[in-house]
Amino acid sequence: MTGMTGRDVRRVVTGHDASGRAVVISDGLAPFVHRNPADPEFCSTDVWRSFATPAPLAAAPEEPTLGPRRQLPPANGTVLRINRFPPESETMRGMTAEDSARHFASLGNAKAATATARHPLMHRTETLDYAIVLSGQITMLLDEQDVHLKAGDVVVQCGTNHAWANRSKEACVIAFILVDGAMDAELRGLLNIPTD
Repeated sequence: MTGMTGRDVRRVVTGHDASGRAVVISDGLAPFVHRNPADPEFCSTDVWRSFATPAPLAAAPEEPTLGPRRQLPPANGTVLRINRFPPESETMRGMTAEDSARHFASLGNAKAATATARHPLMHRTETLDYAIVLSGQITMLLDEQDVHLKAGDVVVQCGTNHAWANRSKEACVIAFILVDGAMDAELRGLLNIPTD
């Protein structure tokens, strides 16, 4: 895990040949990489997306990651993403709530932004997220708690308000698997989120 930089992610996709044998259908860099214009050291690579549950499996699956940047998985789908978080800059710490809203809008998810005094990039998504720290260290901020994480640690994020703050001197690389979710009525009431 120590050599993972998060800049270039090799992706090997398997499928089946005409005889039904398992084969590699592509092996190369994942094609969709998002860079934050405000911080070019940050990058986010979408490795794969699924669009239904159960996920349809084809002999030679089509490329699912191209198109506009989308933070969330589609309805009933998933996304596997590798993010590289550089050490937090003064620019990041000086962000306003409006800057935060623009940032999340650029990710295709303007309604996620919940910027607070704790961190300008606080946000909530209606997803179940598995976050696996591949290299480096980072702090996960919740509403009133900080959790220090290092390589090998795993977070199960259950639709909670959170932000990621790299307070170290080196980049942190995290693999995220986001699964489309739905808050139950009790949680929506607790959070004062209207039902759709």
